[in-house]
Amino acid sequence: MAPVIGISGSVLLDPLFSPVIIKRSYVNEQYIDAITAAGGIPLIIPVTDVAAVTAYVSLIDGLVLSGGHDVSPQLYGEETLSRAGESYPARDTFEHALLLETLKHNKPVLGICRGAQLLNVVHGGSLYQDVSYAEHVQLQHLQATAGEEPVHKVTLTPASRIATIFETETIGVNSFHHQLIKTVAPQFVATGVTSDGVVEVIESQARDHFIMGVQWHPEQMAQKNQQMQGLFNAFVAESATYKVIMSLH
Repeated sequence: MAPVIGISGSVLLDPLFSPVIIKRSYVNEQYIDAITAAGGIPLIIPVTDVAAVTAYVSLIDGLVLSGGHDVSPQLYGEETLSRAGESYPARDTFEHALLLETLKHNKPVLGICRGAQLLNVVHGGSLYQDVSYAEHVQLQHLQATAGEEPVHKVTLTPASRIATIFETETIGVNSFHHQLIKTVAPQFVATGVTSDGVVEVIESQARDHFIMGVQWHPEQMAQKNQQMQGLFNAFVAESATYKVIMSLH
C-alpha cells in the first residue's frame, strides 16, 4: 500500500457564500496533486485540539507542513513588530505538537514556506518578522508573477540531500514569503541560500532522517517542473521506506 502523507491544513475566513463569516479548513490543491503524482496518499490534517495529534500521526507515514500564516514571534521569544503579518496562534500550537509527535516516531518531514520556518523555530531558531527588517535583502521575495515561474536562484550545498535530489547546485525557485529565517536552529544546517543571503533550505544534521524545510513553494511549480516534482518524489519514497521498515517490526 502507498504511504499516507499528512498535509497540515490552514484556516480561511470565508465571507463569500454567506452574510456570516465561515471558517473553512483547507489546503491548496497543488499539495495534493504533487503528493499524488509521487505515489503518496494525501491526508489533510485540520487545525484542531492537540489531543488529536497522536491519532493523526499514527495514520501517516510522512508529514508536509504547509504554507500560510506567519509563525508567531512569541514562539521565538520576540514581541510582535509593526510590519509583522497575521499569525494564527491555534495553528502554531497544533502544528508544534503535530511536528514533535511526528519527529518522535522518526517519520519524514517536509516543511514548505511557513512549514520551513516552523521547523526552524520549534528547534530553537528565529525569524525576521518582515523582509524589511533584513537589511541585506535585495531580491524580490514576494513575487507578483504566477507561482509556476521562478524569480530568483538558490545555491545548494554540494552533496547535501537537496542537491542530491535536484542533481544540481543551483536551482530557480518561486518566492511568496515576507518572513525569513534569521538564526538557523542548532539541529539544522542551511543547505540552500540566495545571492542576497536568504536561507532557503534547512536540513537536519542527522542525515539518516529526512527532515527538511524549503522556503519556496515547490508544489506550485511541480506540474511543469520535473525537479520540483522530484522533491516530492524523494519525500514520498522516504516515507514509503519508513512504512516498510515499520511493517517489519
